[in-house]
Amino acid sequence: MVTFGIKTTPMHVGYEDVVRVWRDADAAPEIADAWLWDHLMPLAPPTDGPLFEGWTLLSALAAQTRRLELGLLVTSNRLRHPAHLGKIACTVDAISSGRLIMGLGVGGTVQPAGAGGFTANPAVAEYAAYGIDLVRPSEGIARLVETLDILDLMWTGGPFDFDGPFTTLRGTVSEPHPARRPPLLLGAWGDRMLRLVAERADVWNMPGPPHNAVDAFAERSARLDALCAEAGRDPSSLGRSVQLTVGYDDLGATRATASRLIAVGATHLVFNLPRGYPEGIVGRLVKHVVSPLT
Repeated sequence: MVTFGIKTTPMHVGYEDVVRVWRDADAAPEIADAWLWDHLMPLAPPTDGPLFEGWTLLSALAAQTRRLELGLLVTSNRLRHPAHLGKIACTVDAISSGRLIMGLGVGGTVQPAGAGGFTANPAVAEYAAYGIDLVRPSEGIARLVETLDILDLMWTGGPFDFDGPFTTLRGTVSEPHPARRPPLLLGAWGDRMLRLVAERADVWNMPGPPHNAVDAFAERSARLDALCAEAGRDPSSLGRSVQLTVGYDDLGATRATASRLIAVGATHLVFNLPRGYPEGIVGRLVKHVVSPLT
């Protein structure tokens, strides 16, 4: 079964614009979930323009909706202390009555120019502006593993201590626990992160998408199958998610790409809505893209 979501990147837009789209999606049963991103500065010019912080905005949207599952695609593990992130997530889960999906990724790391399709690493200026260190990818993954361990303890147990390579906790309490264990979605591309997906995640999301999204998704998904086999996991137990940027003037092209992604194994498509959301865009997506694919 394939499910569909929408994503609003909250830069250069107003709060009411985002609320309008999320309310429309909440009223459309064909749309299963809605997503924000996790950046502190716009990635598109002007880079000094307005942008809303992701988890703060997510809490407001949780209160404005009733049905949609929701989350950040994906939370940067570098922007918040692991236990603080767990407390934030518990709060949003309570506001949403148990609709949170925990989307997580390594966050900004030291990368060569050209990585991820960017001519320059967009995290450099963003992290410098907010006093956050860029780390090597290996450290970023190790920190993410530690966060997953801490979240498991915060969401299921009583007071606990934790001694990790990066974090020490004493007598940590987190109440209320989530209404359910929030499904874990990990954004991953490289083999080291895909191995973690195979071991820990409920859903894999391919970041991007790159221009050759279908071929890239098929290749990375096949690699994930192999890593699931190494981990002793049934590959079919893992959701496969990919983002697809919507062309407002050619929804037929969006539908065609979505169909190709489904054909190569995608089970969850997230329609990334470029800023300047047209009135009625959710209804148009349902009519011209989602319904013909279901």
